[in-house]
Amino acid sequence: MPKRPDGLLRSFGMSGLQIASDLEAVERDTGHELGLGSKKSASRKLSEYAQFEQDLRREAALMSEFYEIFYCLENSIRRLVSDVLTDAEGADWWTSSRVDNAKIREPAERAKKKEVDHYISPRSENWIDYTSFQQLSQLITDNWDLFDAIFTSKTAVSNLTNQLSVLRGPIAHCTLTDEIEQKRLSLMVESWFKIMS
Repeated sequence: MPKRPDGLLRSFGMSGLQIASDLEAVERDTGHELGLGSKKSASRKLSEYAQFEQDLRREAALMSEFYEIFYCLENSIRRLVSDVLTDAEGADWWTSSRVDNAKIREPAERAKKKEVDHYISPRSENWIDYTSFQQLSQLITDNWDLFDAIFTSKTAVSNLTNQLSVLRGPIAHCTLTDEIEQKRLSLMVESWFKIMS
């Protein structure tokens, strides 16, 4: 142990930093808040429901990251499809012959009607926001003449979106996925960007 006062202070400070670091690791690993860091999680809605067990909170925090990935992916695909079809058909592309009535338009109309019938605020003014992940893929493959310049292969788009749709299920339906599926999701999202020309 150092004999000089400045050495003692430095040693004390380093010990304090090490203890704080160890306690932060305990918070992170167990999900128990020990009051060390910022209280940003206190502003989250989940904090209003103390009845939820710590293990569920920990799982939710883990899975929220994968939800964010899918949220970004799905909405970036919506934007891409909308932009390409708007360029080709104009602002009213949704009512054009490029959108299959039975496979795309009618299911979207039913989804919106269901929300209205259940007193839920409509999620959007844009019909494409009522499409599923599979319907987005259908819009791309049905209009391949427009998307051929963007993607390397129609079959790759179809296969990859089918696999992503299966992986999306557990995340969208609030179940925990294992590490292999989490890695698979990361690889598939990377593959999505790779098949874009």
